[in-house]
Amino acid sequence: MASLPLFRENSDSPKLVGIARIAAAGESLREGHNVEYFTLGTRSVLSRVVSARNLPFSWAINPYRGCEFACKYCYARYTHEFMELRDGVEFERKIFIKQHAASLLRSELKRVKRGERIAIGTATDPYQPAERRFEVTRAILEELAMHSGLEIGIVTKSTMVTRDAEILRRVAERNQIFVNVTVTTLDVELARKLEPRAPRPDLRLDAVRQLNLAGVDTGVICAPVLPDITDRPRDLDALVKAASEAGAKYIYANPLFLKPCSAAVFLPFLEESFPALVDNYRKRYDGRAFLPKGYAQRLSQLMAALRQKHGFGDQHARASHRAQSETEQMEMFQGA
Repeated sequence: MASLPLFRENSDSPKLVGIARIAAAGESLREGHNVEYFTLGTRSVLSRVVSARNLPFSWAINPYRGCEFACKYCYARYTHEFMELRDGVEFERKIFIKQHAASLLRSELKRVKRGERIAIGTATDPYQPAERRFEVTRAILEELAMHSGLEIGIVTKSTMVTRDAEILRRVAERNQIFVNVTVTTLDVELARKLEPRAPRPDLRLDAVRQLNLAGVDTGVICAPVLPDITDRPRDLDALVKAASEAGAKYIYANPLFLKPCSAAVFLPFLEESFPALVDNYRKRYDGRAFLPKGYAQRLSQLMAALRQKHGFGDQHARASHRAQSETEQMEMFQGA
């Protein structure tokens, strides 16, 4: 039986245009576990980053739209709104597969000038479960391995990144590449609440170990740090220690960034799992997406002390600064 489009327009609906119309024409590929995959025809996979902010990367690649990991705090839920999918939960249940990504990238890389950085995974995890079947990220890396002089950063929570260790090593032979593995907490039960379908924290740290042993520079991102949930000094101390023991090249942390589309999912989650914190969060984020600078400064100072305590020396400072600069600004990116 022929698959059905995502949704149909009718005379009472506003006319869909641009990416919303393309998404509406996508065909269903599979459904299960409340997640459905759709094709997404696209004319470009390499997006120029246009922002009034001084962002540290010039280009972004997102092999998918949406992310099955269902992280309660995810800032990228807004990207589904471009396709007129405005229920925040649809971001984790309707995953769009970008077709012909590698072939598109082949010609688009001619636009990248030396010194311009490419960030992979600004609005979706490139190694989410869809990658196991569709291998869009793998195809992109195979293409990147045939080029030289590129500066590339990858962000993921997935242990599946180790599958591509050999390809990543080939990319690194002719380009500069960092893999950033996100670990927000070592507490397995807490991680399961915050990031319901992402791999366990200990498995992510093992992926860090495996990639560095394979010759792929890999560090740890502790982001976002959630006030009164994951920001206790003893917990961050344990995480920095674990990252060091896993051979991470660097580790850094950034506070929670809460856009309205994220708050629509995160605040109800707090009401269910951390009801005593709801009023505090509403006050902290009232009329703003960022915490006051003082919180970020205290967190930065604490992390600097913990890095020194656990052996992240000056030799890693440059790599850490570059990786942090790339990733801490991803939530500002308005493309996808």
